[in-house]
Amino acid sequence: MAAERKPTFFQSLAAGGLAGTAVDLLFFPIDTVKTRLQSAQGFIKAGGFRGIYKGVGSVVVGSAPGAAAFFSTYEAMKHSVPLHDQLAPVNHMLSASVAETACLIRVPTEVIKTRTQTSMYGASTSSFKAATLVMQHDGIRGFYRGFWTTIMREIPFTSLQFPLYEFLKHRLSIYLDRIPLHAHEAAVCGSIAGGTAAALTTPLDVLKTRVMLDLRVGLCYESRRIQDPSKQQVPSIPMRLRQIYVQEGAKALFAGIVPRTMWISAGGAVFLGVYEWAVHGFMST
Repeated sequence: MAAERKPTFFQSLAAGGLAGTAVDLLFFPIDTVKTRLQSAQGFIKAGGFRGIYKGVGSVVVGSAPGAAAFFSTYEAMKHSVPLHDQLAPVNHMLSASVAETACLIRVPTEVIKTRTQTSMYGASTSSFKAATLVMQHDGIRGFYRGFWTTIMREIPFTSLQFPLYEFLKHRLSIYLDRIPLHAHEAAVCGSIAGGTAAALTTPLDVLKTRVMLDLRVGLCYESRRIQDPSKQQVPSIPMRLRQIYVQEGAKALFAGIVPRTMWISAGGAVFLGVYEWAVHGFMST
């Protein structure tokens, strides 16, 4: 069985951008439902099933560069780190964790997306208007609200997803005696790996959503009034996690687990399947 070929930086960059855009646009409605289920205001007040494409503008802008940055970093690390065979899972875990520097691109679009999805600035506010309001009242820092909670979610998630994905691909390649796998075969591996990681990291996703939707710093729409942020104390991440558990119960930490697992299972199939299809297509030209 032949060894796996390494894609060039630009091949993984282009394939990653294509994969990220495809999955985010295709499964955006499920992401909207999941976000509204996790919001403190509740599913119905956050919009219910109405306007499930609210916030899609920020995804159009941020998906391609975020996924491109992730995959180009991941591939470069995976083929550079001298950890193979039995230590290959450590390689994949480390490579995926370093690749999460893509959060520097992804978090600003996530902030705009989650606030628009849940109508935090009003039901008719567009992604562009939401971005303008964040900049006006919070500055650049406002776009990175929830950055550390996103990192807290993404590193455990990718540390589970990618070692499992690479392991499943490796075992299937041995079984089929073929490298590379076809795109649909890699997609099945991606679906299993993504769904497993998504279910296990749901509490961290809930925490990330709550932080991004907290408007106690900056503009707060309550009865159309702007509150004074200096009079409000923003809880720390551990305190916020404890508040959710004490006030809403353990069930709240798994809010949205079904749509999240469904979305990332299906999304993992599309995301990794499209990536494998695109990168091997580029490599064969």
